[in-house]
Order: sequence, then C-alpha cells, then structure tokens
Amino acid sequence: MAFKKKFAPRRKFCRFCADKDIPLNYKNPEVLRDFVTERGKIIARRITGVCARHQRELTREIKRARQMALMIYTPTHDSQVKKKSSI
Repeated sequence: MAFKKKFAPRRKFCRFCADKDIPLNYKNPEVLRDFVTERGKIIARRITGVCARHQRELTREIKRARQMALMIYTPTHDSQVKKKSSI
C-alpha cells in the first residue's frame, strides 16, 4: 500500500530571473549573504533554487566580494567571533 504525501513542496524559482532589478555584483554583499552559510560555504543551487546561469554568476561575485574583503571566507575571519585566547 502506497502512502500519499501530506504536502507538496513549493516550487523553487530563480530569484534573479523573476526580479531583474536585484543587482548581482560583488559591491552588494547584502544580497550575496543570502546564498552563503554562516560557516562561509556557498549554498548549492538545488537548495536555493537559482538557475544554472545565475548560480555561476553568483559564485563568481561571491568570490570577488571575498577577494575585496567585503565578505568573509570563514567564521574565524569575522570580527564578531571571539578568539579562544581572549575568553
């Protein structure tokens, strides 16, 4: 006997294809932070729902923002993280 699913998952869509006004560049780290975990890893497109073209652009712009020190590489590079020696 097959079980029916209780709910249907919501269809994912590309945020950048839906709204052309969202700037996708390294100078706007507030938008890029939505696609990076708190550990500093770039979130996969199957989780975020971004199309392949925009995922490539997104990855490139995140790496540029990191290079320009607008975003962090790892949590230890964040200024709010306390070091163990200072506790």
